[in-house]
Amino acid sequence: METMNEFLVDAVRAPRGQRRWPDGLKARIVAETLVDGATVKGVAERYDMVPSHLSDWRRMAREGKLILPNLDGVSFVPVAIEEPAAMLPDVVEAEVGVIDLLKGDITIRLAADTSAVRIAEIAAAL
Repeated sequence: METMNEFLVDAVRAPRGQRRWPDGLKARIVAETLVDGATVKGVAERYDMVPSHLSDWRRMAREGKLILPNLDGVSFVPVAIEEPAAMLPDVVEAEVGVIDLLKGDITIRLAADTSAVRIAEIAAAL
């Protein structure tokens, strides 16, 4: 199961791959299940966890063993990631630009994509 918001999860992975969930994080995750339209299964999938584990936390909250944050005025919304913008078209050579090498009255005009080695060779020859 892949999770999209792993960067938001503060759970610490134990050596055997099990996660240790701080009580504050448990409370935030349980609070997400209390929002209209949210399901335990959906929230559990977002955090890459088994729904029954989350149901246990909900039971803990009902029994007063897990203190939930104040949800007045709080709403959870899904995050949508847009597709990357289309790549810019390749720039034609005429639009690349130029590099002017100046020495006294001499001006040598090179294409901007001229390699640094070649520019150094020409500058040394001046």
